[in-house]
Amino acid sequence: MVVQTLQNPVHQRIQEFLDQFQLGIKVIEFEVSTETSELAARALGVTPAQIAKSLVFLADEKPLLVVTCGDLRVDTKKLKALTGARKIRFANPEQALHYTGYPAGGVCPFALSQPLPVYLDISMQRFPLVYAAAGTPNSAVPVTLEQLQVITGGQVVDVC
Repeated sequence: MVVQTLQNPVHQRIQEFLDQFQLGIKVIEFEVSTETSELAARALGVTPAQIAKSLVFLADEKPLLVVTCGDLRVDTKKLKALTGARKIRFANPEQALHYTGYPAGGVCPFALSQPLPVYLDISMQRFPLVYAAAGTPNSAVPVTLEQLQVITGGQVVDVC
């Protein structure tokens, strides 16, 4: 079920990015889909809450990324208050790909195709490790909230 050597060039690129931080974080590549929190949790043998889902939003049409636990929903009122935006909406899959460089179901919260504000929901501190996608819908990266903050330059907030 787990691929021992990274086969996908996207995973190899993300691993090279992670190696710069010297945190010992390793990309996990699967032979099965990890496209949803439930599928990822099943592949990893963890709960869906431990999946760090990366969601692209448009705040007054400006893109941003929110990373939160797989069992939670982003409270758009909190996100509006945080960003000062009047309108918040989900980016569609094409927009998510454009702004991050990753397809929906595999959005990685780092090594983005363009700089985006990144908001890390504090709910992830419930777990010693959470698992973020590594750029494809068959991958994961085990990280702590603190590591995510270092790697993404993101701000820890309460948006759920």
